[in-house]
Amino acid sequence: MNVSAYSIRHPIPAILLFILLTIAGLFGFRAMKVQDSPDLDFPVVFVRSALPGASPPQLESDVARKIENSLASISQVRHIYTTISDGMVETSVQFRLEKDVAEAMADVRDAVGRVRSDLPADLRDPVITRLDLADQPVLTYTVSSANRDEAALSWLIDSKFSKALLLVPGVGRVARVGGVTREILVELDPARLASFNVSAADISRQLQRVQQEASGGMASISGVQQSVRTIGTVRSVEEIAALSMALPDGRKIRLDQVARVLDTHAERRAITLLDGKPVIGFTITRNRGASEIEVAKAVRSAVAELAASEPHVTLREAFNGVDTVRDNYAGSMSLLYEGALLTVVVVWFFLRDWRATLVSALALPLSVIPTFMVMHWLGFSLNLITLLALALVVGILVDDAIVEIENIMRHLRMGKTPLQAALDAADEIGLAVVATTATLIAVFLPTAFMGGVVGQYFRQFGWTASVAVGASLIVARMVTPMMAAYLLKPAPHAGREHPLMARYLAAVAWCLRNRSRTLAMAAAFFVASLALIPFLSTAFFPPVNGTQTQVTLELAPGSTLEETRQAAEHARALLVRDKDVVQVYSAIGGADVQRATLTVSLKPRQERGRKQIDINRDLRAQLAELPGVRTTVGSADEAAEELTVSLEGDDAEALKAAAQAIQREIRTIPGLGSIYSDVSVLRPEVIVRPDPAKAADLGVSAAAIGDTLRVATSGDYDQDLSKLNLPERQVPIRVRLPESARQDLDLLQRLTVPGKSGNVPLSSVADVRIDSGVARIDRRDRIGRVVIHVELNGADLNEVEEKVDELASLKQLPPGVKRSQGDREMQKELFSNFGMAMLTGIICVYMVLVLLFRGFMQPVTVMSALPLSIGGAFAALLVTRSSLSLPSLLGLLMLMGIAVKNSILLVDYAMRARRLHGKDRVTALVEACHKRVQPIVMTSVAMAAGMLPVALGWGADPSLRSPMAIAVIGGLITSTVLSLLVVPVVFTYVDDWVLKARAKWQRRPAPAAPHHADGAIAREPAETI
Repeated sequence: MNVSAYSIRHPIPAILLFILLTIAGLFGFRAMKVQDSPDLDFPVVFVRSALPGASPPQLESDVARKIENSLASISQVRHIYTTISDGMVETSVQFRLEKDVAEAMADVRDAVGRVRSDLPADLRDPVITRLDLADQPVLTYTVSSANRDEAALSWLIDSKFSKALLLVPGVGRVARVGGVTREILVELDPARLASFNVSAADISRQLQRVQQEASGGMASISGVQQSVRTIGTVRSVEEIAALSMALPDGRKIRLDQVARVLDTHAERRAITLLDGKPVIGFTITRNRGASEIEVAKAVRSAVAELAASEPHVTLREAFNGVDTVRDNYAGSMSLLYEGALLTVVVVWFFLRDWRATLVSALALPLSVIPTFMVMHWLGFSLNLITLLALALVVGILVDDAIVEIENIMRHLRMGKTPLQAALDAADEIGLAVVATTATLIAVFLPTAFMGGVVGQYFRQFGWTASVAVGASLIVARMVTPMMAAYLLKPAPHAGREHPLMARYLAAVAWCLRNRSRTLAMAAAFFVASLALIPFLSTAFFPPVNGTQTQVTLELAPGSTLEETRQAAEHARALLVRDKDVVQVYSAIGGADVQRATLTVSLKPRQERGRKQIDINRDLRAQLAELPGVRTTVGSADEAAEELTVSLEGDDAEALKAAAQAIQREIRTIPGLGSIYSDVSVLRPEVIVRPDPAKAADLGVSAAAIGDTLRVATSGDYDQDLSKLNLPERQVPIRVRLPESARQDLDLLQRLTVPGKSGNVPLSSVADVRIDSGVARIDRRDRIGRVVIHVELNGADLNEVEEKVDELASLKQLPPGVKRSQGDREMQKELFSNFGMAMLTGIICVYMVLVLLFRGFMQPVTVMSALPLSIGGAFAALLVTRSSLSLPSLLGLLMLMGIAVKNSILLVDYAMRARRLHGKDRVTALVEACHKRVQPIVMTSVAMAAGMLPVALGWGADPSLRSPMAIAVIGGLITSTVLSLLVVPVVFTYVDDWVLKARAKWQRRPAPAAPHHADGAIAREPAETI
């Protein structure tokens, strides 16, 4: 059944259908969440194991290896990464993408549980979590007050603010940054401990036994059942100080006789500064599936209520990740509107008929709005990927309608009525319209099934683009002819043609007379296109051009929090010299007091004259003044600014020597930024080595020495601390030496440790000295690993990588050391998947064309436009100084479907002219060029106009969008111009080959086609053309 003819004769069903689709699409649009990126599930599971005070080598042998060996037995594990630092083992298990996340979590939990009994008893229970891409701060607030101290503000955030904000729909987590935690400190007096011959561990253990509540079973007194509880807790600092402590010799003393009991706060491990001023902050993280914009709106309303309830507390929004999401959304929608407007202007410019322009323009909303319905049904959100797909196809959506309406206008100029013109034109152009759309879908859809991590992101891209293009086909076959039949007016006969038409037809005639020269020039153009590749810069992702960047500072191991704060302030003073820096938020310390992260807010892109990559380069130059500090400029999203070199091996010394040699040689490459690794970083340690003979004589164990030193210097393990019970919380009670005592090595040597006959001085059973040890150990797949980080500082990634690969130290690695893939593995996987997607796209396009043209050879003619598009894409990237990256590769993938569109229109008309009207080959080709050049040029210009705002970088951050649109526009220009001349020539060669092959196999001339009464040649197989 001819859908177009049915819609023209019965318009009401088509009108009702698109009214329903439009309503459903609008509801889908309202229901979809606005997000930065899609919420994806990756089977990555983390295991965090903490043993405070343990050294990395100890944790490697006692914890990491055992956990890794157990995890390695799980099926579908791809890689196991382990990072070991002071007191912490962090293991990341990456599974193959087909692994279910819940199953991966369960398998990891079971594997860790199997070895839990083999791990140290004092090790905290490993914490197992999954990768959550939504676990990123949406908003960050700072809190200050003139009437409350730091501890009170910290508790206000932990109690009132957190509870209130967690009730806000969509909020997943509220985390305090900076501030302090209340703690009861039992500060021991070393001299009094020695005089009473009691150890720090003795005091801590006795306090744990006294200060606790214990269940006592059940009693039945007077016939009533009661529970029995033993309450040994006290309720104030004074009561703690008055507790009695038993001495080893049987005497008793009060706790305050050997210690001061203070109601204070825990040792400060973090500092938060906003533009150099101390603040306490808290971050808001959204739940999976929630919209950043909706969560931010609700949180801001809740914060306003909290601020009103606490008039003496000032809450200030320090920075947020919502503005970027909102800007991307608004920018993407603006690109849609601007692209649609430019497309409509192009249509009007060619047709000069407002009715025809209106009919064509309606194809845009009628294609886009129903797409939202399908997107919502598929569970998609309005994010960077889906909006990118819509912005790029906005010029394509009107193509089918343009081809339809232009053909109808041509039939109107023949003197036909609008109804008859619509019927005849829709029937004539139907196959070509279906073919062009089918080839586009055949190209877009494989991106939805790409493998790897990148494939997971572009799944939504492929489906969104395919659905929108498919909707445009339905509009073009049902709505456009129907509206044209009832809205258009009879047109005057065709007037004088444009002078360019005669020149174009003369050029076609010359090409057909000089086929070999034309084909040779086309081949030379293709070769020249490939020759441009070495001149293109390459990158995995193009550098972002946002409004925030990060500076990470790392001091030498052993540095104090105060030293890190001074370095961070020095760095901030250097950063604010830059005219484009507006604010610096410093998060100092935390799990590692030697590290600081400075979040640098920049001016909006419209208000500054530099890109973020240039600002980062200038900031690196400024920070070069920092002495003894390792600096890294750029956030984790700016992968294009760093090259990593990964080495693996079981011999730690060989790994260290190889890494140091490679770093020295890399530093000889000019123009690079910071070059570093953790292989040579040592941390200062106080080494206590017991004398086995003396320890055995006095009955002193290594465990007793370790317990005494741990309690004396940092307090007992957190889970073993006694607690002071208050109405709303428990305050930990920590026993340890004062800060001044911990700085005295001689005093540590005089500490007493328990022996078989009482406490003895530590110096009598052990040697105590200052030494150094490994600060960090990295492992990959149960083998030692060293990663060398190289900041590109704006240099081309491919060029730097080539120079690094040629280094002698990298070519001649010592035995047992090898170079691992690292980032190369992901890039290799990316290009492999893209290559497979392009190959799949080409095969799908060919198969679609074979089915539509009912032959195997003329689809080759159609696909000859593909190599003609590459040169334009590469030239456009080269001229605009864009890199050959993931977005530009995706543009090349899109170009495959777009480029064959012109060829389909030409070949379809030529085949119809020969088959239905009996015209000779040259006449049919010239007539095809004459009749179809206007719709080809119109659709190409409209498509380019639709993508022009994207290519120019209008709206939001263009770093991801622009290279894609530039590649498509450049390729579209060359493929349109050259295919109008080359495709007719290729058609003749293919036709000659078909005729020769048929003559060879049949060994007799093909019978003449029978004629009907109307003079038309009967339809014959497509391959005979």
